[in-house]
Amino acid sequence: MTVQQFIQNYREAFGSKVPLPLLFGYSTEAVAETPKIGGCFFKGLQAAREGIPVSLSADVIGCGGGKLYTGFSDMPERVPGFVSLKEKYKQTPQMVVDYIDSLDMKRAEKPYLNFVRIDKAESFDGYEGILFYATPDMLSGLCGWAFFDCGEPDAVVSRFGSGCSSVVSMTIVENERQGYRCFLGLFDPSVRPWVGRNELSFTIPICRFTQMMETMKDCFLFDSHAWAKIRNRLETADDIAE
Repeated sequence: MTVQQFIQNYREAFGSKVPLPLLFGYSTEAVAETPKIGGCFFKGLQAAREGIPVSLSADVIGCGGGKLYTGFSDMPERVPGFVSLKEKYKQTPQMVVDYIDSLDMKRAEKPYLNFVRIDKAESFDGYEGILFYATPDMLSGLCGWAFFDCGEPDAVVSRFGSGCSSVVSMTIVENERQGYRCFLGLFDPSVRPWVGRNELSFTIPICRFTQMMETMKDCFLFDSHAWAKIRNRLETADDIAE
């Protein structure tokens, strides 16, 4: 399926007002000259959401955790103590270490991690995941779509983690192992100021996304009385991106 065919199906299923998702993946070349981002790099992804590609790198990302979870650095020594004792997201620093070890992340082999709004991409080649910024109504459709052709109990999961780990690390590791899991994220209070108050993330590894695209028109998103009510609400909502 081509990018344009998917966008047409997506608009037909979810309506014209929902934001288009972002494709992301590593590359040997930057697709844009992105200035350094201080703090959480999600503030910089707003440009990608507006149609301006973003290229993250070790030099662009100003947050130590962001560099870690994108694979551009090893874990800084201060991260376990900071996450536990400062941010108070885990009871002990060792729990942070155990969590990071459990992610099974690898160092990035390429210097850039590009984020491109889907209508600015020519194909799906070279991308490792797709990121939807989603309201509860959108999540209803996205989760249901993911469950439609997959009987696994963890077809959609939500794990502890920073915004960058839930969006980038988990999705890329899942894509590397050719897995089926999709991820809910952006629950981390540190990332919340940089996303809409009604938004969470829904990420799909590209290996799974290519399967889901083929079954999309067979599921409830098309010709379903129940979903038609939700789609109509998405079309008439005036706060969908807030």
